[in-house]
Amino acid sequence: MLTYVFDESGVPLYEQAYRCIKNDIISGNLRSGEKLPSKRTFADNNGISTITIQNAYDQLISEGYVYTIPKKGYYVADIGALARGMAAGTGELINNTSRSTSRNTFQNSEAKTPDIRMPKRDTGYRIDLSSNRMGADSFPFTVWAKLSRETISARSRELMKVPPTCGIHELRAAIAAHLRSFRGMVVDPDQIIVGAGTEYLYGLLVQLLGADKGYCIENPGYKKLAKIYKQYNIECRYASMDDKGITVEELTKTGADIAHICPNHHFPTGITMPASRRYEILAWANDKNGRYIIEDDYDSEFRTNGRPLPTLFSIDACEKVIYMNTFSKSLTPTIRISYMILPPHLANRFYSELSFYACTVSTFEQYTLAAFISRGYFEKHINRMRLYYSRQRKRLLDSLQNSRLSRICSVNENESGLHFLIRLNTAMPEQEIARRLKKAGIHLQSLSEYFLVPDKSKEYYYIISYSDVDVDDVQEAFDEIYRCVEEAD
Repeated sequence: MLTYVFDESGVPLYEQAYRCIKNDIISGNLRSGEKLPSKRTFADNNGISTITIQNAYDQLISEGYVYTIPKKGYYVADIGALARGMAAGTGELINNTSRSTSRNTFQNSEAKTPDIRMPKRDTGYRIDLSSNRMGADSFPFTVWAKLSRETISARSRELMKVPPTCGIHELRAAIAAHLRSFRGMVVDPDQIIVGAGTEYLYGLLVQLLGADKGYCIENPGYKKLAKIYKQYNIECRYASMDDKGITVEELTKTGADIAHICPNHHFPTGITMPASRRYEILAWANDKNGRYIIEDDYDSEFRTNGRPLPTLFSIDACEKVIYMNTFSKSLTPTIRISYMILPPHLANRFYSELSFYACTVSTFEQYTLAAFISRGYFEKHINRMRLYYSRQRKRLLDSLQNSRLSRICSVNENESGLHFLIRLNTAMPEQEIARRLKKAGIHLQSLSEYFLVPDKSKEYYYIISYSDVDVDDVQEAFDEIYRCVEEAD
């Protein structure tokens, strides 16, 4: 006679009964071919309803643990020794008591969870001066909600269709129109490939250009980029920079075929590449077949004075530049919508060789973003955020100037993007500064953390980001940094 003790944990009784019987089958307490009690007998013996045990039996039947014989009843299926061995290998599923008692508590029937350890971010900081997150107040929730409702109402048929590999035409056309008016770029919508984040697009580029090519990134630079290329068995080469950005001499020295650069606002140094250097880099690409430049224009919208600088893509006459941008900085990183623009010959190759890939951005989000851009909301949002960030930066710099930290630091500010650098005038080792700042609850990233090849001449430079910083707290933070660097423990 099967008897179980059920608890009041909030788990439905049928599920508790199902789990108890299932675990008895897996453990071998209930053997293959053994007849189970009728629904009424089981229900009466355990003080539950017949509907409850009917639901439990139905679930066991659907999963293959139990089968029925018409007019005879319910029987234990043969799940095989392998299934039992696999269950035993992951730990005890139940509390194996003697079959003579047949009383197994529901609590002991739970399977143990596997030992999976996800990396955890260090959140033990009171103040984070180097965060690249976007504040909740920055996102246009009201407009986005309105457009989302309109999309559901007006585009129900389109939302059920699978989008083309490059993304829906409406979004690509909206992006092309925005780039023409905002960046002076003349782009055919069919050159634009939409994807869920630049990391995904990097992978497509490797497949398009070839993993046998030499890929070069800037030093210092975005370390995640090197990790992504490594997953494709590409050993990245690193080119050092001067005060105008990456140099032709460094590129030539690496022997690279592909140069991955941020000419408009390099991260993390903030360097903006002048026009003369841009033409030199283009000449390097034109000097040999198979060379390309990947232009990452990640936060070009946020230039304080004047319009954004022309892109390499817009001055390239030989189809050597692949342009990449994202809505992570202009809207929010969580939206996960990025895009790349391919030269015509590479676009044709993409559609010929890689069009079997499905677009990784939901149709719903694409139509909503398309409406957001085409109706002028995106331009209004950018203008509002430029003003907001400009004021944030000014308040941040004023607070720095009025703090004790100004006595021992200098500012490297180029009035672009969402961060700037400060340099601490100290001889204290960077490791000790990091230890003291962490103890004080302040997160401040050093430029050294972004060097792929160490460069001692760039020590004591630190990143100050203002995309999601509470300006009211920064003067206290600046004074605390001064204390950490100048005062003894």
